[in-house]
Amino acid sequence: MTGEATTVDTMDTEPDHTAVRVALWRALHLEADAPPHVFEDDFALRLADPGEGWRRRPDMDPDGTRPFRAGVVSRARFVEDLVAEQAGRSVGQYVLLGAGLDTFVQRRPDLAARLRVFEIDQPGTQAWKRRRLLELGHPVPDSLRLVPVDFESGQSWWDRLVAAGFDPAEPAVVASTGVSMYLAKETTRATLRQLARLAAGSTVAMTFLLPPELLDEADRPGLKTVRTGAKASGTPFVSLYPPREMLEMARETGFTDIRHVPGTALSERYFAGRPDGLRPSSGEDFLVAAT
Repeated sequence: MTGEATTVDTMDTEPDHTAVRVALWRALHLEADAPPHVFEDDFALRLADPGEGWRRRPDMDPDGTRPFRAGVVSRARFVEDLVAEQAGRSVGQYVLLGAGLDTFVQRRPDLAARLRVFEIDQPGTQAWKRRRLLELGHPVPDSLRLVPVDFESGQSWWDRLVAAGFDPAEPAVVASTGVSMYLAKETTRATLRQLARLAAGSTVAMTFLLPPELLDEADRPGLKTVRTGAKASGTPFVSLYPPREMLEMARETGFTDIRHVPGTALSERYFAGRPDGLRPSSGEDFLVAAT
């Protein structure tokens, strides 16, 4: 028994294209960037199963995608460090909102064994992932709950999460990375309002994209390119936030313990002193809020 809220036919599903790209950037970090690696995801490539020609894709160009994959691995490392820290404080639940092709449970069985992990995403991505894990000999363990939510139909992610076994009375770590830019601000506000009601001792980590005028000038063309590509693929960026706006939204929705973690801070933490000059582009920051 795995506790999912629903069963989805897996015959005509495929993973979200953005989720695949992010997984492949994690894999490319190990191939294209010199050690020490900021984040080691040796399972992402097997899970994504992109085919022989994936390295020739324009969005996998080793040089052109350096700052983007650096951003992806830095935010993944930040979240995983946070999860390890909170698990050390006996927090026993970990929720990924917009999980995509996350590989935490497969890569970190030592840490995952101390947690109940809930991955929330669209039904198609979830069904594909379940099938792919079975093909790889990694059936979904009872400690991992894949929670499919059809956001377009108005399903409540919170109701589905609780139905999958999440305990609202116990603290949790909730991570949402690379999601808020695709959502209307009122949707993110409603999400934060719900998360502010988590049990005391919970922590929320959510990324948000800055408006172009707040980016380093050298990084603005890259943001424009990414926005253009997102729009062309049918997933346009909807919401960008100055840090003060995101922090104020968190306060208004009920959080009192709030901090802003700039992407530049992650760059200094994880990339300082690298001789290859690898660093994330500016523009993606974290909101970290606790109950």
